[in-house]
Amino acid sequence: MECSIPKQFLRLFLIVLAININSSSATKPIASKTSTDFIKASCSYTTYPTLCFTSLASHASFIQTSPKLLAHAALNVTLSTAKSTSAMMFQLSKSLLMKPREAEAMQDCLEELSDSVDELQRSLAEMGQIKSSNFQLTMSDTQTWVSAALTDESTCSDGFDRNTKNGKVVWERILNIAHLTSNALALINMYASLHA
Repeated sequence: MECSIPKQFLRLFLIVLAININSSSATKPIASKTSTDFIKASCSYTTYPTLCFTSLASHASFIQTSPKLLAHAALNVTLSTAKSTSAMMFQLSKSLLMKPREAEAMQDCLEELSDSVDELQRSLAEMGQIKSSNFQLTMSDTQTWVSAALTDESTCSDGFDRNTKNGKVVWERILNIAHLTSNALALINMYASLHA
């Protein structure tokens, strides 16, 4: 009898342990899968869905299934990329031997990127002030700032010849920011349309 009690206890312990392991491992992937499915579905409405998903998937636990948090995360990712690209472009402008026309285009581009960063920061600030009483006005302002950032990014890349080594490097970096900005704008528009 003494041997059967520990065996029964051991069996019960193992059963409870197995149930806990199965229930905790089953719950976590479902929640994460739901979030990533939401991001993937939302990104399918953007112009660059693959870039959208890859840039936002790592934020799934923050975004969950919230259109507002999705738009906010897209803006944050875009702003972060714009800042790092601007810093990289500044370093590039100091280290590369450029023709006078390229050097001038680079200076113009740095100014456009600075404006773009400022406009993306303003759009994030606007999104942070959204309330039901000011939703339409705040969203309109946010859309305006993000559209202006996209225009500045496009203007930046216009000054470079894509057939030159320097021009190709700059153009590819700016194009990435412009695509992220376009996606962020699409997700902001989607969020705004839910409250129209």
